[in-house]
Amino acid sequence: MSTDTAARPRSAVRSAALDRAAALRLAATEYARFAALLAELGPDDWARPTDCAGWDVRAMSGHVLGMARMVASPLQFVRQNAVTARSGGGIDALTALQVRDHAALDPAELVRRMARTGPRATAGRRRLARVLGRVPLPEPQVVGDRRERWTFGFLFDVVLTRDTWMHRIDVCRATGRAPELTAGHDGALVADVVTEWAGRHGRPYRLHLTGPAGGTWSSGDPAATDELDLDAVEFCRLLSGRGAAHGLLAEQVPF
Repeated sequence: MSTDTAARPRSAVRSAALDRAAALRLAATEYARFAALLAELGPDDWARPTDCAGWDVRAMSGHVLGMARMVASPLQFVRQNAVTARSGGGIDALTALQVRDHAALDPAELVRRMARTGPRATAGRRRLARVLGRVPLPEPQVVGDRRERWTFGFLFDVVLTRDTWMHRIDVCRATGRAPELTAGHDGALVADVVTEWAGRHGRPYRLHLTGPAGGTWSSGDPAATDELDLDAVEFCRLLSGRGAAHGLLAEQVPF
């Protein structure tokens, strides 16, 4: 794809650019792909280290399952947030709880629960976004070196799918597997990331991303900047804070 992506002004409270129907389709597909990936893993894969310090594949899978359970069940939503608040709050405390909650599960049970929870999580996110979508999150979120405010809709419609997608990439990298990538699904996720990234840095750019999820985007005077040319997955990894990024690629986007 080739588009001219005009930079958008930064909003006081960040909301989703994706429409909800598209966001839910992406969520459902991503949960299914993550569950399918876990079902492929062998006994030796679960203890392999990932790009997230301190997490092996088992711990990362426990986090993804825990986050899915949080939005699938009102009781889990209340419980996880209450326990996190009592331990000081913040995303690190929440993810640590999710890892602890599932640390005793054997891999087969993790696989079964992920497959069962994904569709319920998609439905739960629909319900939660309908009720809370325009409400700001109670705490600022940290993205790179900035603190910013999000709506619940941005979290439910966008960030939770990106989080699952990036961890699918992490698991594939840890276990030596090629991730399933398609233009219709992964390409749509990447295009949304590019749009947000362009709005965040607000400068002229030319971007060519390779691979099934790639495309070509630009904004401003084409002569004003060199073209960035890299793999679409690596682009997203850099924007997530994985790896050493420079120039416009150091502008982080939440995953």
